[in-house]
Amino acid sequence: MGRILNNADVYDSKPHSFLSWRVVPISLPGMEALRSALQPLRPLTHNLPAPIRDLGVSIIGETCYQRLLLDLDPTDSACLKLAISKGLGIGIIGASSIVKVPQIIKLVNSKSASGVSFLSYLLETTSYLITLAYNVRNGFPFSTYGETALILGQNIIITVLVLNYSGRASMAALLVAALAASVVTLFSSNMLDMQALGYLQAGAGVLGVASKIPQIAAIFQEGGTGQLSAFTVFNYLAGSLSRIFTTLQEVDDQLILYGFIAGFTLNCVLAVQMVYYWNAPSAKAKGKMKEVPLSAPAPSSGVSSSASPRSSKGPTTRRRG
Repeated sequence: MGRILNNADVYDSKPHSFLSWRVVPISLPGMEALRSALQPLRPLTHNLPAPIRDLGVSIIGETCYQRLLLDLDPTDSACLKLAISKGLGIGIIGASSIVKVPQIIKLVNSKSASGVSFLSYLLETTSYLITLAYNVRNGFPFSTYGETALILGQNIIITVLVLNYSGRASMAALLVAALAASVVTLFSSNMLDMQALGYLQAGAGVLGVASKIPQIAAIFQEGGTGQLSAFTVFNYLAGSLSRIFTTLQEVDDQLILYGFIAGFTLNCVLAVQMVYYWNAPSAKAKGKMKEVPLSAPAPSSGVSSSASPRSSKGPTTRRRG
C-alpha cells in the first residue's frame, strides 16, 4: 500500500522503497550567484499577504516555504525538487481541464468517430475511475492526481459521443448507469475494502496500458489519425512524463509509478503515429474518394468544328450548275 511523502520525508536520511531522499545542497557557482541576486527581494517575500503565505505553506510546507521564499535559498535541492513537483502537478491539473476539449469539438463538428477507438476510451475511463478512487481513499495529495478526475469527466463525454456517432446511442445510457454504480462501489469503504481496491489498482495499471493499444491499432489499420486530436495526444505525452517526476517526489507507491511509466511509453508511440500520419487521409477517406464517379463532359452549346460531329455522308461528286 502506498503512502504520502510529507515534508518530514524530505529531510529523512532513510531511503524509501524505490527512491532515496537526502538533503544535498546545490553548491554550483551559478546557484550561489542566483541566491545572492535574490537577497534584495527578501523584504518583499517577508511581507506577503497572509492568504498568499498560507497558500504557499499549504503547498510546499512550512520548512520549504521558509527556505525558498523567506530565506530565498535555491540551493536546497530537496525543497527545490518538491516545489518543482508541486508546480508541475498544479500545471497538469490546469491543462487537464481542457486537454480533451479539442477532441470533443472535433467529434461534434464532424459528427464522425473515425479514428477514435471506443474500446480504448472505455478501458481508459475504467482505469481512471479506479485510480481516482484509490488516490482519494489513500489520502494522496490532490496535486498528484487531480487531473484524473477532470479527464475522467471528459472521457465519459467522448465515449458517449463515439457511441452516438457509431449508431449505438442506446448503449450510452447503459454505460452511464454502469459508471454511476461503479462510483458508489469504489468510493464506499463498506462495499469495497482497501485491500481489494489495491488489487483493482494493480489491474487499473494494466487497463491504462491496454487502453492505448486499440487506439494505436485503429490508427495503423486506417492509415491515418482521423478525428484524433493532436493537442490531446501531445498533452498526454507531456503530462505522463511530468507525472513520473511528481510521483517520485511525492508518492511512495510503485503501482502508481509503474503505471505512469508504461503509459508514457505508449503515449510516445501515439505521438510518433500522429507525426507520421500528419497529412495522410484515413483509409475510409480514401475509399470515399475512389467511390466518387467521374462526371460526363458537359455538352457544348457553341458551334465549333472540333466539337460538332462530322456528317456520315461522304463528299458529293455531282457537278453543280
